[in-house]
Amino acid sequence: MIIDAQTHVRVARPSRDLAAAERFYVDGLGLEVRWRSTERVPGRHDLLTVGPRGGGRHFEPAFDPEHPVEPTPTVEDLFVVHLGAPAEEEQVERPLAAGGTRVPSHHPYGDEYGVTVADPDGYRLVLCSRSWSI
Repeated sequence: MIIDAQTHVRVARPSRDLAAAERFYVDGLGLEVRWRSTERVPGRHDLLTVGPRGGGRHFEPAFDPEHPVEPTPTVEDLFVVHLGAPAEEEQVERPLAAGGTRVPSHHPYGDEYGVTVADPDGYRLVLCSRSWSI
């Protein structure tokens, strides 16, 4: 097996504005900054790495100022957070106040079991009321 429960997982995708991404995911969602670029290094991307404290999963918005890539999110590019209960008003308002936009889900499941918020790059965060279990 290549991946097990202890394997660190990182999801990277392009961003237009790392400061806006940081506001959304840190102030809005409550993730912690794990690492960020502090200076421009020619030939390297500017990076922001955020994740839950102590978790082995990180989310990494990236920007390449020399060769920018425009984010092209689809309605199926979802970052789903399973809350195990309906999202409280404050849990919805925080990402909105931090630059998000509430959007309808692409399919009925998303609106029936959660709230969908687009981040500043247009990628979708779903605050799902269901618990995760396999």
